Amino acid sequence: MPELPEVEGVVRMLKPAVEGKTVQRVIISPVIYASKEAGKEAIIKGKTPEQFIEQVTNMTIQRIERHAKYIFFTVIKDGQQQLLVNHLGMSGAWFHVSHPDDVTEGKFHKHMHVMLQLAPEEWLIYADIRRFGEMRLLREVADYPPLLEMAPEPFADDACNFFLAKCAQRKYNHKAIKAVIMDGKVVSGCGNIYANEALFRQRIHPGRLVSQMTNDELVALFKEIVAVLTESIAFGGSSISDYRNINGEAGGMQHRLQMYGMKKCPMCHTNTEQQIIAGRNSFYCPNCQH
Repeated sequence: MPELPEVEGVVRMLKPAVEGKTVQRVIISPVIYASKEAGKEAIIKGKTPEQFIEQVTNMTIQRIERHAKYIFFTVIKDGQQQLLVNHLGMSGAWFHVSHPDDVTEGKFHKHMHVMLQLAPEEWLIYADIRRFGEMRLLREVADYPPLLEMAPEPFADDACNFFLAKCAQRKYNHKAIKAVIMDGKVVSGCGNIYANEALFRQRIHPGRLVSQMTNDELVALFKEIVAVLTESIAFGGSSISDYRNINGEAGGMQHRLQMYGMKKCPMCHTNTEQQIIAGRNSFYCPNCQH
């Protein structure tokens, strides 16, 4: 699943490419229509495909920003400003191309679900292999309450104090630390990959309870999370599975990971072990992490 660094990379490339441009045409894949007819909502949430097409056509993309793992497109049409909020899910990707056929990687080309034509030879295409991604057209953030529950950006001045306050709450105090740092209501944008990395770099067992950690350990862990996220942004994110930036290119952070997916500890060469925590696979060194 794309985490904060991957989403940040997408946003940084989308901004100069499409800000200020107007959507001239919208094409929705038959899969989305079929999903809606079956009583489900694949990708486009809260609207029918017909409503989405009507409302998005002739919208101008004013601004693109990242909030946690979400992409916020601030759009305007007929003087009315709205938000098109996108979550990439497990395998979502954006492509900025001259023609849909320019999306050449087969697994993405077969799953182009939302196609926005910006000019005769310019398209912004959302492809999603597993279709766990989302698009919501909102009047304001409050129209989708879960967005209001996101923790502050980890780079914000108050983010560490917010994290410490959450860890002190009974709701989180007796949970495994890895489950807590992956909770977007506690730490914004830290998913499975970077939770594994930060815990290893601080030599903390992922199953250790928050209540068993000192304040200094929690502060050091939070700073490590920020450091790992910052490093990953600099290296273009991690392409473990299906992540691509808007040019279809892979990131480079996967080559710098020390624990996620590793069979041996890079420090002591002990065989790593795995444990399911909060539904995700946790990699750790039984010798180095306590």
